[in-house]
Amino acid sequence: MTYSAPITDMRFVLNRVIGFDRIAGLPGYEDATPDLVDSVLEEAGKFAAEVLAPINATGDREGSKLENGVVHQPECFRAAYKRYVEAGWNGVPFEPEYGGQGLPWALAFAVQEMWQSANMAFGLCPMLNQGAVELLSEHGSPDQKEMFLAKLISGEWTGTMDLTEPSAGSDLGAVRTKAVPDGDVYRISGTKIFITYGEHDQAENIIHLVLARLPGAPAGSKGIALFIAPKFLVNPDGSLGARNDLLCTGIEHKLGINASPTAVLSYGDNGGAIGYLVGEPGRGLEYMFSMMNNARQSVGLQGLAIAERAYQQARDYAKTRIQGKDLRSPRGPSVAIINHPDVRRMLLTMKSQTEAARILCYEAGAARDIAKRHPDSEARAAAQLRIELLTPVVKSWVTDLGCEIASLGVQVHGGMGFIEETGAAQHLRDARIAPIYEGTNGIQAADLVFRKLGRDQGAAALAFIAEMKTVAAHAAGHPGDDLKTISDALYAGTIVLEQATLWMVETLKPDAVAAAAGAANYLRMFGLVTGGAMLARAASAASDDLRQRGADVDFLTGKIITARFYAEQILPQAAGLLVPITQGAGTVMALTDDQF
Repeated sequence: MTYSAPITDMRFVLNRVIGFDRIAGLPGYEDATPDLVDSVLEEAGKFAAEVLAPINATGDREGSKLENGVVHQPECFRAAYKRYVEAGWNGVPFEPEYGGQGLPWALAFAVQEMWQSANMAFGLCPMLNQGAVELLSEHGSPDQKEMFLAKLISGEWTGTMDLTEPSAGSDLGAVRTKAVPDGDVYRISGTKIFITYGEHDQAENIIHLVLARLPGAPAGSKGIALFIAPKFLVNPDGSLGARNDLLCTGIEHKLGINASPTAVLSYGDNGGAIGYLVGEPGRGLEYMFSMMNNARQSVGLQGLAIAERAYQQARDYAKTRIQGKDLRSPRGPSVAIINHPDVRRMLLTMKSQTEAARILCYEAGAARDIAKRHPDSEARAAAQLRIELLTPVVKSWVTDLGCEIASLGVQVHGGMGFIEETGAAQHLRDARIAPIYEGTNGIQAADLVFRKLGRDQGAAALAFIAEMKTVAAHAAGHPGDDLKTISDALYAGTIVLEQATLWMVETLKPDAVAAAAGAANYLRMFGLVTGGAMLARAASAASDDLRQRGADVDFLTGKIITARFYAEQILPQAAGLLVPITQGAGTVMALTDDQF
């Protein structure tokens, strides 16, 4: 159950596929030199492999434990988190003004992938904290930034996202938690559920970002405000004061991520928890989307990370498990199962989709950097549109892949995968939450169709498809049958995606039910074709690099073969989704409730 960060592939994606030099050249990223980036990747890889991966199974077995309102983490988690903070890992992408390292998000995404691969239950804590930092950086007052950001960026304090209630899951307009003015502060009362790391003893304070409703506020999302409610109140000098009036009354017993405490929080049992209003009343949900969209991209990274971990373990097992004869030499000795065609098919399915997902996730990180740092306002705006278009695809398609690839990992192990001792089952159990939280994947599909296509009649999506056609043409310009096959498959995929996009744009207003019925398949098609474009870019870069002196021939030819496998075996699935998208709504809605 070891983990080795795929640094060679990460470096190739950053430098040769997404073009890290264009990111490092943005204002404020002058320190992101090639030597520094290599050092960060190497040291993060060591930390993930030596500190986080060895306690993944331990945390799963021991889990989090609630005693008298306090959640106790496994001792190995507390020790690892202390080392994580002391090493400064929490501050990688944040502003130096508050103690961050000011490095690009594209690099931070690569580092974050390592944490999530090595130990997803551990990685959830800094993931939520990262979103809290971004929210307060964008929407907090100067005093709030001064009080909270430095400690959150260092990781000495951690942040949470307190949205869900028993009566308000995905429909956040139904939030009932109340916030009553009391001088300069507010008194919060209500119950929040499913709060990741809502209570724990890894850090000295927890900063809750809470959605609540003010007295007399209108119904629905317009009546929601956002508040900061620390576990321990903070004195003017920055020291910790009294315990706030909020209590963990339970933690969930879950399928996976057992060492990530999922808390039930009760606010205001003794007069009301003290909260500080963020920004303006009525804009709480708008502000919270800064954190939610950050988290959605990071959850997509979790899907990638679990896929990578499951692939590594399946690959290593397949190389050592002796079973059956080689069909190429049936009278010879028994061989490792990696020699069997179906096992190789499964491993290449895992490998190719994981590598496609990595490029997509890092591309989204690069777009974040451009949107935040580019000196040209039009370039920033275009990058922001790209982030918004890709976020539901990153979150949904990549987390679905995480589950599918972890499941294939169990299959490669055979019976040994179905027992807990090998660890393959834990990857599948841990992966299963990612398509659910931060907006279920069905909600992501609806967001892609109704918001992202609907706001501009598909202009941003069609522009992206046009770019993918250019990628296909560029690949075709390289020598060899492999690149031509990749190019042809990608171009065919863009044609069906374009057809589906135009159908969605024409349908979503006159027949919203039909558009909604096809939305999940449309998002999957979008992901499949985008993945093909990502691998075509990688194959083109690998083909160029093969002509350089001293090229790593094994690695680069492997990139091309993997991209061709995806083009032949995975990408054609996109065409099969066109009929379900455009013609499937009638049967989706045909049964009465009683017929189910």
